Amino acid sequence: MPRRTQAERSDETTSRLVAAARELFGGEGYTATSIDAIAAAAGMTKGAAYHHFQGKAALFRAVFVREQELIAARLEQAAAAEPDAWSALRRGCRTFLEHCLDPRFRRIVLLDGPAVLGWDAVRAIEYEHTLRVLEAGIRQAAAEESMVEGPLDVRAQMIFGGLCEAGMMLARSDAPEKTLQAVLGEAERLLRGVAALPRSGE
Repeated sequence: MPRRTQAERSDETTSRLVAAARELFGGEGYTATSIDAIAAAAGMTKGAAYHHFQGKAALFRAVFVREQELIAARLEQAAAAEPDAWSALRRGCRTFLEHCLDPRFRRIVLLDGPAVLGWDAVRAIEYEHTLRVLEAGIRQAAAEESMVEGPLDVRAQMIFGGLCEAGMMLARSDAPEKTLQAVLGEAERLLRGVAALPRSGE
């Protein structure tokens, strides 16, 4: 078996740290999680962790990016199973809201993300992943159907902002499953209004 390169070993170490941090940040939260605990969970020393990340905030950012990569891939997969662009757009929004019930996603992305990284950094990362998928979906739907003219990037950000606020409601709800049902109905109305989505049968 050929020996791994230094870059390959470094990538493996980084992946182990991010995976361990994802579990701890998602379960315990940012404040309650230490670099020592992450390093121990990854099977390495704290010094090794600091060799790859400047500190806990940098490691959290890597975890946040990973969460965005995963949800973006899930949205694309869900949309690809739909028969047309409008159905794909609906399904993508629904999938995002349902994913907000996942405790790890809720803790990392919705609750701790803005506090640790700041809104500007959060939105910049989301734009590269989740918001990018949403905007692509709106553009594809606009190309397939007659749609009210307007700046689609603005429309996408308005819809995404609404979805994020809905996600925050779910994150703070004492009965998230019940809240989800109400949120899904309102999300559909929002989507129709902002994206000029045709009603069923129209």
